[in-house]
Amino acid sequence: MLVWLADYLSQFYSAFSVVQYLTLRGILSVLTALAICLIAGPIVIRRLNSLQMGQAIRTDGPKTHLSKAGTPTMGGALILLALFVSTLLWSDLGNRYVWIVLGVTFSFGLIGWVDDYRKVVEKNPRGLPGRWKYFWQSVFGLAAAWVLYSTAQSPAELELIVPFFKNVALPMGVFYVVFTYFVIVGTSNAVNLTDGLDGLAILPTVLVSGALGIIAYLTGNYQFATYLHIPYISGAGEMLIFTAALCGAGLGFLWFNTYPAMVFMGDVGALALGAALGVVAVIVRQEIVLVIMGGVFVIETLSVILQVASFKLTGKRIFRMAPLHHHYELKGWPEPRVIVRFWIITVMLVLFGLATLKLR
Repeated sequence: MLVWLADYLSQFYSAFSVVQYLTLRGILSVLTALAICLIAGPIVIRRLNSLQMGQAIRTDGPKTHLSKAGTPTMGGALILLALFVSTLLWSDLGNRYVWIVLGVTFSFGLIGWVDDYRKVVEKNPRGLPGRWKYFWQSVFGLAAAWVLYSTAQSPAELELIVPFFKNVALPMGVFYVVFTYFVIVGTSNAVNLTDGLDGLAILPTVLVSGALGIIAYLTGNYQFATYLHIPYISGAGEMLIFTAALCGAGLGFLWFNTYPAMVFMGDVGALALGAALGVVAVIVRQEIVLVIMGGVFVIETLSVILQVASFKLTGKRIFRMAPLHHHYELKGWPEPRVIVRFWIITVMLVLFGLATLKLR
């Protein structure tokens, strides 16, 4: 929005032309989203408390979590507010990728909001039944995948890029739709499963988002993309503004969500942010790198799958409790230790993911 205004004003005062630079808008996007969260955070938390939007705690989980009962949830709405406002202010609204990623984020956030509302307000412990949650995730995920497929402007947008190899790009054709669907829905649920401890999911989301923003900037620049032997995707650089806004909103939310949390993200935030990471990775053609950088999300998801499969097949559990972070809690690790160590692992994985851009 402000890009158009600055472009108009630049004909009267040339200094406004600086707003066209992606790097400047990225910085302003971070700061705007961060400021919105820090200012609106206390207001949102008080409102959630007044509406008695308290989190219900599982009685079969770690006993240390029982003291968290009543902590307001659905705080992910604060993240989405800051994310959307900042993105709409600083991005080029004529870019199709901006509207696709905002549409995916909003739709998955809506699914999470319905689930949280039924749990917290209607006191339905099941929330939105799993089959319906997955149905609507599938609808929105397939819709986003088809839009990306049908609006692709170059063969590179439909190729699977394999890290560590300069010239390995596998054309996917219509299979791109199925692959993209699984990336978006899978990442959404993976982040949701990780969101079980104070700040555990949001900082890895910020770190991965920041790295995807760097990749988006490089992918959208022909010279950088050519030098690094990654596909050049016209318009993908604008995802830097979105990912920067996500970083700012995430850090602002972490101010209130850090241990001991004053507010929880809820499904409205976790499902939306996971889907956002997935669709950005698809746009910049770095789905495999997303798996590397989001390794914590992957391991948490695999722990649940393995736990369920083992119990159904053998009647025995592999972990004391799944997802994996609860396993370490039941082993006696204090919650802050689990959180920080998972953060450190994510930092290493993100750096490794970025290194794949050069190690080809």
